[in-house]
Amino acid sequence: MEKPVGVVTHYYDKLGVAIIKLSDGLKIGDQIRILGKTTDFSEENTSMQIDHRSIESASKGEEIGIKIGREAREGDEVFKIV
Repeated sequence: MEKPVGVVTHYYDKLGVAIIKLSDGLKIGDQIRILGKTTDFSEENTSMQIDHRSIESASKGEEIGIKIGREAREGDEVFKIV
């Protein structure tokens, strides 16, 4: 089962980092799926930051950066696999 947790607002291709505006909480170790028109992949959330500071969890309304292994695009939806 998948639960929506946010939307990609920006992707830094050189860093492999997606900026996500959260609509629900997310933490390190959660399995996530990023889904869009040309994007569809799942992976474990292993690295998360706010303002270049590493964090273990984030709450609804926060904007976070996560390291991902594949390209994401603005507007892609982020789901937590539960």
